[in-house]
Amino acid sequence: MEHWIIQSANALSFASILFLLAAGFSITFGMMRVLNMAHASFFFLGAYIGMETLKRSHNFLLALVVASLFMGLAGLATYRFFLRRFSREEEFPQALLTIGVLLVASEVVRWTWGGRVYLPSGPTFATGSIALGGLIFPKYRLFLIAVGAAVSVVLWVLLTKTRLGALVRATADDAEMSQGLGVNTRYLFMGVFGLGAMLAGFGGVLAAPVLGLYSGLDWEALLLAVVVVIVGGVGSFYGLLVGSLAVAFVDTFTRWFMPELAWFTIFLPVALILAFRPHGLMGKPQ
Repeated sequence: MEHWIIQSANALSFASILFLLAAGFSITFGMMRVLNMAHASFFFLGAYIGMETLKRSHNFLLALVVASLFMGLAGLATYRFFLRRFSREEEFPQALLTIGVLLVASEVVRWTWGGRVYLPSGPTFATGSIALGGLIFPKYRLFLIAVGAAVSVVLWVLLTKTRLGALVRATADDAEMSQGLGVNTRYLFMGVFGLGAMLAGFGGVLAAPVLGLYSGLDWEALLLAVVVVIVGGVGSFYGLLVGSLAVAFVDTFTRWFMPELAWFTIFLPVALILAFRPHGLMGKPQ
């Protein structure tokens, strides 16, 4: 029973990472119809920038802020100078362009930091382990669960309870009507895209002490983000939560019982969902 509880807690901490990784991808694609395959590069670059900032400052909070702001600015620049030139219906050119950005970012990381594997440290207050009812569990994973829960609440309030969230949803449904009512959709979409990139950078710094940093992490992150969005449903906040939890629990328990089938058991549900419920578990039919 103890092992089941520990693995469930591990799954919850991994779900927090997946939520932070997939949130920006889900928002930009589900609400803006921008297929940003470079989203994983914001996660990847943010993790390395956070590691470098932490190495120089020994301040984990500063590393989070610097990486998030840097990736937010990178997201704004990507949308302003590249993606804004395409209409929301041109998904194939969007995919080709952003895959190119992902490849360039991957080479920049390899040229700057080499092909070594890094394992950055977490904040000092979350180092070590804690005893919970006779169980020993890493403090950092509990910290991840708490941060994931807090960010999910903030995003839910922002998207569903504020005027900004209402404007984003309205513009996503009918951009022309929103423009006619005086909404500057260009800057609104650019800001949402920057927010998604900022979340990715934030998640990359938090994930690095658990996942480590290595060449190829960006492509694995992209696959996981796509899986979460497909399972939960495109453009659905509750689908994002459900997808993150489902993928995290399937992956964690599969790696515990049958590690050689980990990727198979993740993509099998995706294939079934695409076959029988293409809009995802919580998504709405288009």
